[in-house]
Amino acid sequence: MAHTPQRRTPRRVVDGVLFLDKPLGLSSNNALQKARWLLKAAKGGHTGTLDPMATGLLPLTFGEATKFSQTLLDADKVYEATVLLGVTTTTADAEGEVLANAAVDATDADIEAALERLRGDIDQVPPMYSALKHHGKALYEYARAGIDIPREARRVTIHSLEFLAREGDSLKLRVACSKGTYVRTLASDLGALLGCGAHLTALRRTRIGPFELESSISLVDFEALPETDRDAELAPVDALLVHLEVMALDAVQATSFTHGQAVQVCGDAVGRMFRVYAGERFLGVGTLGEGGMMAPTRLVATGNQ
Repeated sequence: MAHTPQRRTPRRVVDGVLFLDKPLGLSSNNALQKARWLLKAAKGGHTGTLDPMATGLLPLTFGEATKFSQTLLDADKVYEATVLLGVTTTTADAEGEVLANAAVDATDADIEAALERLRGDIDQVPPMYSALKHHGKALYEYARAGIDIPREARRVTIHSLEFLAREGDSLKLRVACSKGTYVRTLASDLGALLGCGAHLTALRRTRIGPFELESSISLVDFEALPETDRDAELAPVDALLVHLEVMALDAVQATSFTHGQAVQVCGDAVGRMFRVYAGERFLGVGTLGEGGMMAPTRLVATGNQ
């Protein structure tokens, strides 16, 4: 019997940003591919991963917006975390195997005192179960093979670390932190300070830079929308660039700029990046150089907005 090849879903040009509330148990890439399939989008990306056990805000980029996916990598983030005291795991979270159990006699005052030691600029050793690379391989690959790679501590900033609630040995915390912070390492360090061990049991990202979870949509709700209404959930191509100042060009300047040429503008903030427009049309990102020359850093395709 002849094999009938399956017809592939045709892809289309889709440009914009989807602020997704990532569900539990799905990797960031799987969430992206699901949203991309629902949009029938030809090209998609995400702005930094969330672990499968984490939920919350995950901006997804499509089409021309993928050119700016790296924008949020350096942004501060806010999480709500649940930490269980008295249990240590191989991964410092609920996905690992239990290494040890210990009695918990920490009072709320003890916990608050330990949290104070974890606020501000701290040195944090990245976990073995992470995507950081060593000789081209992710650390978690070595960890799964039982190999421990020495890691240097990295300086991160814990802007705030709030003790929200306690239920038995389970704590609810809110963490506002710099890029590169591992919340499960914070949980592990908290357990070490209290002498009983601890691990992360739940994590929800509620903010990235200026973007709040309230502006997101769940995959379930996105899928439930009529196919013709899904594009309306996308923010514009320039949505992730709100932190950059605006530079407006006239028609002549815009023509040169979109052809890769630097143009003369009014400004003296040498080295600063701008989002550049011609009227309402977003052209891309430019960097101001010496003599007020605005050079294109990253352009969007004409008409793809």
